[in-house]
Amino acid sequence: MKYINFEKSIQTFADYVIKEAKINLAKKDNQDGKLANSLTSKISQTSSEFIVKFFMENYGIFQDKGVRGVESYYADKATSGSPFSYKSKGGKFGLKGMPPPKAFDKWTVRKGLAPRDKRGRFLPRKTLDFLIARSIFKKGIRATSFFSEPLKMGEKIFADQFLKALAKDIENRKQ
Repeated sequence: MKYINFEKSIQTFADYVIKEAKINLAKKDNQDGKLANSLTSKISQTSSEFIVKFFMENYGIFQDKGVRGVESYYADKATSGSPFSYKSKGGKFGLKGMPPPKAFDKWTVRKGLAPRDKRGRFLPRKTLDFLIARSIFKKGIRATSFFSEPLKMGEKIFADQFLKALAKDIENRKQ
């Protein structure tokens, strides 16, 4: 059985969630747009249900839900309830499990970060990358909820539309 109106309303819902998530990323200073460009959805239908799947870069879930640090975490509700956390796995100076400093190299260049030491000399980029990685390891990553907020809002907004579209499809089927 084809549910044309219901399928259209689900597609509209998926488009809404992705559009709002992209807007949220733009507001939160998404540096290169890679995460925003990776947001997509796919709707599939089985004999008894419609399934909406959303896709994004792997790190998007960490941006959305946040990551608790080893020593502390951001005190907002979203980050404190995050299922993700850094865990110290020992190693020299207790930093095993820390994100790799080289992952921040392009970001520091793009941001134009060039701090100086006490004598006024520029810090080496590798040092800066390490300091950023260690800070993230200790403090964690603040949750942005760039995706989960539009998803919840979309569910609220489109709930009535889903029911109306389904009723219209059933009514058309009877005729």
